[in-house]
Amino acid sequence: MNPALRSSAAHVFVASVEVPEPSPDDLHHLVRVLRLREGEVVTVSDGVGAWRVTELAGGALVPSGEVQRVEAPQPCTIASAIPKGDRLEWMVQKLTEVGVTEIVLVQCARSVVRWDGDRAAKQLARLQRVAREAAVQSRRVWLPTLRGPVPFAEAATIPGVVLAEPDGQPGIAASAVIIGPEGGFSAEELSLPLARLRLVDTVLRVETAAVVAASALLTTR
Repeated sequence: MNPALRSSAAHVFVASVEVPEPSPDDLHHLVRVLRLREGEVVTVSDGVGAWRVTELAGGALVPSGEVQRVEAPQPCTIASAIPKGDRLEWMVQKLTEVGVTEIVLVQCARSVVRWDGDRAAKQLARLQRVAREAAVQSRRVWLPTLRGPVPFAEAATIPGVVLAEPDGQPGIAASAVIIGPEGGFSAEELSLPLARLRLVDTVLRVETAAVVAASALLTTR
């Protein structure tokens, strides 16, 4: 990570790094919550690789460095069944922090949590806010993509995807992993010709398996 990103007093996402204008909520957070002082450094990013250093001055962010650009990271997709309750927010937060590029929510045969219609749209919007906040905290300049819920059959077509399964092999190189629900994959889902990745030798919760899988993908490149 660039030292300027790591050492800045705060990091925010803006529509354009050429003219960095934080949203009213972000500006309120900088001034009233974080209580940043005039002249403190704030890095800004557009969420698609461009970022720059600014300073807080007169209630605005004034550029004090040139625009920097970071190449898109290698794909790392976690396609997961939806865990119960607030465990989903935790999962999205941690997957964003560790550097996953895409989070796909999957409807498996044995999924307990299912979203349809308006509920799905509202939940996705909420999770996108969670991912954005996590990206701010972790100083990411590329925001992860979040989509779904999609059927298992669609998730199975993601390039380079494997199944997270206890009877799989450890250390398989992949760019995407499907995490099943608490009841596991159905026989039909397991019948698809997909490689199987063993994460650990214990039974994990959905959200824990997702983070472990992300770590496995990111460290086997």
